Amino acid sequence: KMIITYFGKQFFKIQKGDMVLAFNPVSKSSKSGISAHFGADIALVTTNHGDYNGLEQLSHGERTPFAITGPGDYEVKEIFIKGAISDSLIDGKKYINTIYSLIIDNINIAFLGALSSGELSKEAHETINSPDIFFVPVGGKDLLDAKTAAKLALSFEPKMIIPMDYDNVTLKTFLKEAGEEKAEAVDKLTLKRKDLEGKEGEVVVLLAT
Repeated sequence: KMIITYFGKQFFKIQKGDMVLAFNPVSKSSKSGISAHFGADIALVTTNHGDYNGLEQLSHGERTPFAITGPGDYEVKEIFIKGAISDSLIDGKKYINTIYSLIIDNINIAFLGALSSGELSKEAHETINSPDIFFVPVGGKDLLDAKTAAKLALSFEPKMIIPMDYDNVTLKTFLKEAGEEKAEAVDKLTLKRKDLEGKEGEVVVLLAT
């Protein structure tokens, strides 16, 4: 089984057995006030910005992560990871954003990162492919707004959608647009492959710990 924990912004921890993956750790330079720290084996960073690139938060004792910070094909600990390039705009400044796709425990995960436009390249579409779990930013400002995020997420027909970088207002709009106003909110998500069978576009809201 796979355990997913959320710390806020786009900072997630996915644990499978002894292996720990982390997505977009929040760095100490971030103004978000998020400060989770743990050891990870693999770290994926989509955007070289303080809210998302805090690799220093993921070393603990002997554990230092294998860091993936841009587009390309990777294989780490028998996990295949693909990264496709896209654009990000944060505080009016342009950044490269990498959309990641990976398979853990036969579950296909797509992680959009700090995506600013709902228009994706052909390469990004092919990388995302047919995801089981789709992590999408819904917070608006410079990133995808709730409406665009819902439309984009549903277009890939994932079994499960996990919103990130949200606040109460944007989350509410997103759930309405996704037709999931009764979505459950959980502190932690524990999943097996078979839990996803028969699901279509189900939204699960992870509460930041």
